[in-house]
Amino acid sequence: MNGLGAAFGEAWKLVAGLDPQLLHIVALSLQVSLTAVLVAAIVGLPLGALIAVERFAGRHTLIVLLNALMGLPPVVVGLVVYLLLSRAGPLGELGLLFTPSAMVIAQAVLVTPIIAALSRQTLEDAWREYEEQLRSLGAARFTAAVTLLWDTRFSLVTIVLAGFGRAAAEVGAVMIVGGNIDGVTRVMTTTIALETSKGDLPLALGLGLVLIALIVTLNAAASVLKEVTARRYG
Repeated sequence: MNGLGAAFGEAWKLVAGLDPQLLHIVALSLQVSLTAVLVAAIVGLPLGALIAVERFAGRHTLIVLLNALMGLPPVVVGLVVYLLLSRAGPLGELGLLFTPSAMVIAQAVLVTPIIAALSRQTLEDAWREYEEQLRSLGAARFTAAVTLLWDTRFSLVTIVLAGFGRAAAEVGAVMIVGGNIDGVTRVMTTTIALETSKGDLPLALGLGLVLIALIVTLNAAASVLKEVTARRYG
């Protein structure tokens, strides 16, 4: 018990003292996760809008597949990305393996289906409400999709925040393609796993505190945004 208390005390000193190593790991984690979520949003939001407003053969199958991909096992994603980026893989010449770029790719693959599937549901609900009005105004499918994206922007921000929370908490895929190299690809989740296995609890606990605070802050922001949206738009 005393050992655990001492570890928490050392962890708090690292956080409160803004330990340089801790700050570097947190900064890299934010850089990787934010970039991955940006990529996922650029791909996932238009994809969700397209599926919401278009009617085409295989649409239902695509929705089922997209929903299924929300539960992609991270280690499988990490393995596939590793094979693609390895020297023998089709993208091996790019030299991205064991770099932050590889970690961004792995996280983006995991988060894109989440953003696309959740935004599709939100936009489809909005489409049912506005379809007749938009059709009467002669809006084309593309214009309707853009209009829905703008009209539901607050709800979509909540979805993107959920995607960021998923990316920031990821460990399996980024461990495989990033390699957890000190000063290069070491992020919060992989460092927690490594330091715990080494018995160095203060740094692991310190990063755990930062990660939990980050997730709580994101959820609080999403909750506040949802309440503000409900008050303003009903």
